[in-house]
Formats: sequence, structure tokens, C-alpha cells
Amino acid sequence: MITISAFEWVPDFARGQVRDLRVRWALEEAGLPYRARLLAQGDQDKPEYRALQPFGQVPIFEEDGFVLFETGAIVLHIGERSEALLPKDAQARARAVQWVIAALNSVEPFIMRVVQLDLFLADQEWSKLARPSALALANRRLAGLAAALGDKPFLDGDRFTAGDLLMATVLRIMPDLTAQHANLAAYVARCTARPAFKRALDAQLGDFRKDAA
Repeated sequence: MITISAFEWVPDFARGQVRDLRVRWALEEAGLPYRARLLAQGDQDKPEYRALQPFGQVPIFEEDGFVLFETGAIVLHIGERSEALLPKDAQARARAVQWVIAALNSVEPFIMRVVQLDLFLADQEWSKLARPSALALANRRLAGLAAALGDKPFLDGDRFTAGDLLMATVLRIMPDLTAQHANLAAYVARCTARPAFKRALDAQLGDFRKDAA
């Protein structure tokens, strides 16, 4: 059985955003059963967990003694087992991988910089000065993505891939930014309307509700 690590509690603003959602979604798309290993506060810093995830983050993927961390790597690993995420055609497959990497390297860091300034550093004077340039950079990346998407349903045309899964989760981080581009907002809505996403989100939120009970 596949096991993924996840936090049993996070602040309300992070619920539905923690990165184990990406792996849950990929597993749901691939039709692979899994269970969640829920971490109490502080478990991520214990030596036994750090031996599996050196940065103390979630999720990790475990199966029959095989352990993997980083959501991009995990989603691609799952994609190797399911054409629902990675097409068999070599060029289409390469393009899907391209968009996975673009989501995590060319878009997410710029969005997360704005999130950090707004959410964690807002009381710092230097943060207020840094925000306009950070926001401009994020908007520039989103404008490029919007142009690349155009009027296509998904990043590579009519077919949803692992690239769309990662990109949609990145764009969900700051909906107000995404909403400035109508095609990106519609794209996120289209991706997250998928039954597999709904099951993944319900599973993550359900684990948080269990802890509250």
C-alpha cells in the first residue's frame, strides 16, 4: 500500500493548500489506493522523519521500502504508472514534464514570494517596500503563462496531464492574482472540477476534521 505523509493540523489559511494535496490528486487520477501517515506538530523535525525528508516537509511517498520526496518527483513517479498523467507518446510526455518543471520553477517561486511578504512578513517595513516589485514579477510570469495557454483547455491542448495538475495547484495559491487573467481563472476552475481533485481535497480536509474531533 502506498503511504503519503501529511500534517494532522495546519492553520485554517493553509487547509486545502498543503502540498500533500498534489500527491493525493495524482494518486486519485491514477486510480492508485493510498493511506495517509499523519504527522503531529514536531514530528517533521524528528531524526527518523528527517532521514526520509531532509527538509522536514510533507509529503513523502512510501511504497514497499521505496521512499521519495518533492511533489514534482512524486507526481512524475506516479505518472510513470498511469497514462492519465503522462502520455505514452514521447514528445507529449516530454511536454507534460516540461510543464511540471515550469509550474515548480518558473511560476511557483514568484507567487510564493508575494505570499511570504503578505502573510508572514507584512509587519516588516522592508516587506512593504519589496512587495510592488515582487508583485510585478509574479504578474509578469502569469501574463506569460496566460499567453501560452491561450484558449486551449489545458497546457498541451485538449488533454490534462501531470503538468496541469502541478500548474493548477500553484495557481490556486493566490486566486486574486490568477483572477486577473480570465483564461487562467477558467483553467483552474476546469482542472479543479475534476472528480479526482475533489476526492483529493475532501481527503485532505477530512484528515484535518479528524484531528479537530
